[in-house]
Amino acid sequence: MATETAEIEVETLRAEFKGDIVTPDDEPVYDDARRVWNGMINKRPAMVARCEGVADVRAAVNFARDHDYPIAVRGGGHGVAGRAVVDDGLVIDLEPMNWVHVTPEAGRVRVGAGATWGDVDRETQAFGLAVPGGVVSDTGIAGLTLGGGMGHLRRKYGLSCDNLVSADVVTADGEFLTASEDSHEELFWALRGGGGNFGVVTAFEYDCHPVGPDVAMCFVWFDGAEAPDVLRSFREYAPDAPDEVSLLPFYAWVPELPEFPEASWGDPAIAVLGCYAGTPEKGEEELRTVRAFAEPVADFSGTIPYVELQTMLDEDYPSGRYYYWKSLYLDALNDDVIDAVVDCAERCPVSLSTVDIWQGGGAVSRVGETETAFAHRDAPYGLNFEANWDDPRQTEAVIEWVRDSVAEMEEFPEARGQYVNFPGLEEESSEVPFGENATRLAKVKADYDPDDVFHAHGNLKPGPE
Repeated sequence: MATETAEIEVETLRAEFKGDIVTPDDEPVYDDARRVWNGMINKRPAMVARCEGVADVRAAVNFARDHDYPIAVRGGGHGVAGRAVVDDGLVIDLEPMNWVHVTPEAGRVRVGAGATWGDVDRETQAFGLAVPGGVVSDTGIAGLTLGGGMGHLRRKYGLSCDNLVSADVVTADGEFLTASEDSHEELFWALRGGGGNFGVVTAFEYDCHPVGPDVAMCFVWFDGAEAPDVLRSFREYAPDAPDEVSLLPFYAWVPELPEFPEASWGDPAIAVLGCYAGTPEKGEEELRTVRAFAEPVADFSGTIPYVELQTMLDEDYPSGRYYYWKSLYLDALNDDVIDAVVDCAERCPVSLSTVDIWQGGGAVSRVGETETAFAHRDAPYGLNFEANWDDPRQTEAVIEWVRDSVAEMEEFPEARGQYVNFPGLEEESSEVPFGENATRLAKVKADYDPDDVFHAHGNLKPGPE
């Protein structure tokens, strides 16, 4: 009887749906439809609604609400926590809604929620423009923006969410609205870094900035034994660095690639990846300081097309690999903190992993703590333990390493918070990433989703009016 009821429900949705409805009966299409970037995520939704447009999204939301299905929303499906899929629920898949419309004279771009940053870069760079996005090109624009969005341009032009001008949203009651500074202002505030549980954003409008076509970048690898000294040099350089510079030092292991000296393959290393968001000539001069932090093992720095920089890390993050990332912010990189970060990194059980330190400050820190939902803006550093592995037999050891490392770093008074997009598997309270903004977010939730229709992942419960 339950099976018959489910079939009737599916047919009810299909009758008013233009896109495809995929259920477990639709093998092998179903396995493709439920698969996301993180191979560790293996969930089985009751159905996947592949939306062709806003009308499909409204139909899917109304159906899920009326039949009490948990909802997951998939944009690019790249979120490390697996928020794009849910067991026994309905996945609203926006991937077919993949379009990019640039208005170069206005310095604006409108983007469908199924687009990736690679899609956006390709179109905006045709006009010498860019929106601050992520550092892997097949990351979806939707999840990254709603969680903040840290990338190579962050210190010059801010986070992805700081460049959001408006957002088209289907709310929990199936209504369509546009949120901006002038309309549904509180919802617009929440969408800028507050996560995605306030409605389904179907389109994003961004400000663009003059970037490229070529940019200066540094990508230099030093011996792992130099890690403490390199991080101390980074600590001395970072506070006075020009806004055009955004650096990302990370502890890693030298890959077995011909670009690296064979004698160094497999060795621990400390690498620094950075971008200069200005004229390449000035950038190359400025980044020489970074390249001289120690004697390099390999140095790939230079001037390259911006779109090439944006795809540089893609091969390191293939779809289907296992990923588990957890983060926090640091108010200082004193010697004790540096030593602890390096000690944690050295205990990592898998060499595909990295320990990343994101340089903060610049434009990110000049937005007030409560101007958007994104919190901890004043933190000068973000720390991310990024476990990446291919052998499922290593899963338990790798997750334990990340959790133990984060717990150890949280003991330092310099540590606080969590980046929305790097939350492990969301083990902590959903309030942790939002700091003092959590209460206001809960009130927005009460206004736009009082019945908690969007509750499957990273959710803040509706709060008091």
